[in-house]
Parts: sequence; C-alpha cells; structure tokens
Amino acid sequence: MNKHFVFISLLFLIACGNKKNEPSNKENTNALQHEQQDDKLLKQAQSIFAAIPASVENPDNPLTSEKIALGKILYFDTRLSLTGKNSCNSCHSLSAFGVDNEVTSIGDAGKRGGRNSPTTFNAALHFSQFWDGRAKDVEEQAGLPILNPIEMAIPSKEFLVKRLKGIEMYRHKFKSAFPEEKDALNYENISRAIGAFERTLLTPARFDKYLQGQKDALSDDEKNGLQIFMDKGCITCHNGVALGGGQIQKFGLRNEYHSLTGSNNNDNGLMDLTNKESDKDKFKVPSLRNISKTYPYFHDGSVKELDKAIAIMGHTQLDVKLTDQEINSIASFLETLTSDIPEEVKQVPQELVNKSL
Repeated sequence: MNKHFVFISLLFLIACGNKKNEPSNKENTNALQHEQQDDKLLKQAQSIFAAIPASVENPDNPLTSEKIALGKILYFDTRLSLTGKNSCNSCHSLSAFGVDNEVTSIGDAGKRGGRNSPTTFNAALHFSQFWDGRAKDVEEQAGLPILNPIEMAIPSKEFLVKRLKGIEMYRHKFKSAFPEEKDALNYENISRAIGAFERTLLTPARFDKYLQGQKDALSDDEKNGLQIFMDKGCITCHNGVALGGGQIQKFGLRNEYHSLTGSNNNDNGLMDLTNKESDKDKFKVPSLRNISKTYPYFHDGSVKELDKAIAIMGHTQLDVKLTDQEINSIASFLETLTSDIPEEVKQVPQELVNKSL
C-alpha cells in the first residue's frame, strides 16, 4: 500500500476524531447563554440581597471580648429565671438554630407563651425585635423576657440584680466587661451584655458565597428556585441581608390565613400595641436564614412543613398558586440559607458547669 496514502488516511482519522471532541457551535452558544443567564441572575440577586457582614455593631454598646463572654454566660444561665428552670437558651437553643421547635415555648412556671419563639441567630440584623416589633434592638429585647411573668418570671429588675450580686463570678465579670462604671452590675448592663453576645450570632451560608461572586456555590435547581423566589414577588418582604426582618407586614395581605394554617389563635398582632384596626394581623416579617431548621412557622407556630408554609405564603401574601415544582425549587433555594453552627457557639460556658462559683 502506498505509504503516502496510509499517512493521509491517518491524518484524516485523527482530524475526524478531534472534530468529534470539539463542541459544536450550538453547544458553544448554549454554554454562552447559560453563562450570561448566570451572570444576570447573580447581579439581580446582588441588587436585592446582601451577604452577612463580619459584625453588627451598636455605637451605644461597643463590642468587647469581655462583654461578649459575659453575655454568653447570662444567655445560658437558668438563674435568670425565677425558679431556675429556664434560660434564654431554653427557648432559643443555640444547638437548634436559635429556637426550640415548639409551637409556643414553655416558660418558667410551666405555662406556654402566646407566640412562637423566633431565632436569635441573625436577630441583630433586624430593624426591630419581637413579632410586633416592640423592641428597637437586641439589647432592649434581651431584658424583657426576664421580667415577663410567663417566660422567665423574675419579679423585678432589683430582684435579679441582687441575685447576681450574690455570685462572686458575676461581680468580677461585670466589672471586667464595664470597667468605666463604678456599679457595673445593673439591669441595663445585663441587657447590654446579652445583646452584645447576640450580635455575634451571625450565620453565613452558601448563599453568601454566591452573593460574593462564587456562582458554583448554588446548583442549577437552587438557582432556579432563587429566580422563582424573585419573579413571584417574595422579595417584596424577604430581602436584604437577613431576607426579612426589615418591616412589619399584614399576614393575610391578599387572602386570609386561618383556614390554610388551621390556626385557632386570634392574635391581633401590632393592633394589640397600637389599638388601631389598620394594624390588625400585622407582624414583623421573619428572616428566612436557617428557615428549614426553625420550624414551626408563623407567629403562632401553626405550620411545621416548609413546603406548606411556602404554598400558604404564595396564596395569602401574593395571591398566587405555586405549583409543586415551584414550591420544591423555592425550598431548594431556601436550603442554601442554612448554616453550619460552630460547636463552640453551642457549648455551655465553663463558668456554668459549677454554679457554686
């Protein structure tokens, strides 16, 4: 056989083989379109949401390591309740994403509160605290459950201050945390210390990496859920760094909710504070960070399943009937807001292991 013919034939086969491995024009076009859509989605998301910051400061309560450490001890200490049965961590467990997964929480006297306990993780990012927004920040919020007769049942500020002053460890810790004050162990500083600790309870997740430009941090299905979440109008209330926590909104804005949630709770929401009929059923919009772990949902804890809660929100707030596929995709996106809570955050402070200190 002619050697030249063999050589040319081999070249032809190699060329054909290489051509098979090369992407077609259609494939190139599809890849380019996919990349462009990815870029567009990311830019849209970055215009609506924000990644969790390194810290959330309060100029009136500067963060120090001593104050934060003291706040964590107070957060876990059951001596902040009358009979010693409850701590902040009882209803807002740091091992359970800042909640207790109960419909409503059981207080110091064994009675249940009237509203579902919201998570303390990322609470410092919110514009106000509690379901009705009655506290301006985590510092103000921290002092109120302690004096609530159902929650922690401490009879007065003076009662708790006297109790803690009888504990040597606390006398030293408060002096160290508030060195500029002569009488550092007072009720305001109890609230300030707990608030300082809660300002450290920030939980960056995969979605934050995505917002910072790491496009492969989310799968295609999760990105599809993000797109649906934005297109359907969920972002009207669930936006910003916490994907919520930025406004008061009427629950049942477009359609009533009781028949869907099965709730027998006749909570009037903000109206109970203002006595205005226009504020009936208004509640603070919850953050969606770690939402798949902070069930049951809504102010009354009436729904445990995330997919059901998504469907209800579509109907009551947006007047849309989401398909099962849309609900599943939104739920997949919401999973990207779930964080890994460091073990050291969950651990009970060593100072409380032996309460005789």
